[in-house]
Amino acid sequence: MPEERLTYRDAGVDIDAANEALQRMRVHVRSTFTPGVLTDVGSFGGMYSLAAFSAMANPVLVSSIDGVGTKLKVAILVGKHDTIGSDLVNHCVNDILVQGARPLFFLDYFATGKLSPSVVVDVVKGLSEACKETGCALIGGETAEMPGLYTETDYDLAGCIVGIVDRPKIVDGSHVQPGDTIVGLASSGLHTNGYSLARHVLLQAGENSISPYAVVPQLGRTLSEELLIPHRCYAPSVLPLLDEFDIHGMAHLTGGGFYENIPRVLPSDCSVTIERRTWPVPPIFTLIQERGNISDSEMYRTFNMGIGYVIIVSPEQAPALAHRLNAVGESAYIIGNVHRGVHEVDIV
Repeated sequence: MPEERLTYRDAGVDIDAANEALQRMRVHVRSTFTPGVLTDVGSFGGMYSLAAFSAMANPVLVSSIDGVGTKLKVAILVGKHDTIGSDLVNHCVNDILVQGARPLFFLDYFATGKLSPSVVVDVVKGLSEACKETGCALIGGETAEMPGLYTETDYDLAGCIVGIVDRPKIVDGSHVQPGDTIVGLASSGLHTNGYSLARHVLLQAGENSISPYAVVPQLGRTLSEELLIPHRCYAPSVLPLLDEFDIHGMAHLTGGGFYENIPRVLPSDCSVTIERRTWPVPPIFTLIQERGNISDSEMYRTFNMGIGYVIIVSPEQAPALAHRLNAVGESAYIIGNVHRGVHEVDIV
């Protein structure tokens, strides 16, 4: 009697499911294509033409790579996957925006224990929608099914972005000086950092846990709805103002909060004082702090506390910059100042 022959599917990898996912996501990916894209979905390498930027004096490519972190666990818990891709793209766009770059193209990596075409298509739909909103082409990606490394329902998501800026217009913090003013732009919530602590306090606290489907009075929505609010993208509001204002530095408040991110754009002899009463802290942060008995310093080191992005300008330009940002739909606040110091952030 002949032995039964094993297939890749017997080992847990379903190539047919991957092909189905690729066919279903194709329309979303193609919808992001800009004139610079030279390759179609499925090419071994994505190609992008820089011919449209010949007017730049010295074009510089700016790149960044990141993931979504354990916010994914919330999406998996409640089976909602259509916004997590937007989180990833917006996070990466903000990272290169700090240096004055506008996005060109994006590549994603999706890995899972058992490939569900509907899940991966929902994720790619979110990626595509965020890319379209910022004029960024989704030109490549990888979908990997890896049984034994992930559980069947778990997946991970990472992405790489490439943008461009003219070298004379790079914002690198070198012009930051004592006396400058910090303008903060409101976040839409936790964004994509601090979720391990938030989940520990809110979802994994035994009898004190909150159901992800429960409406929390302080929030006015269910806990999962709050935790899955997409990471805000600041590029549409900030990019048009880069030529109008003399911006000395910018920082994206992600992992490490205020204490770790703002010093990344400060000269070594400068420090920053942040006045925490100058903006309203969203209730989700108060809920986490109270239920977890967390210190103020730990909160501001872990979370954005309602400020997702900061811009450093001269005190003369700060009011006008805040006004312009508010006029285009941001909530901007003057939250602090730069002074001579030892490269640290003080929150008072």
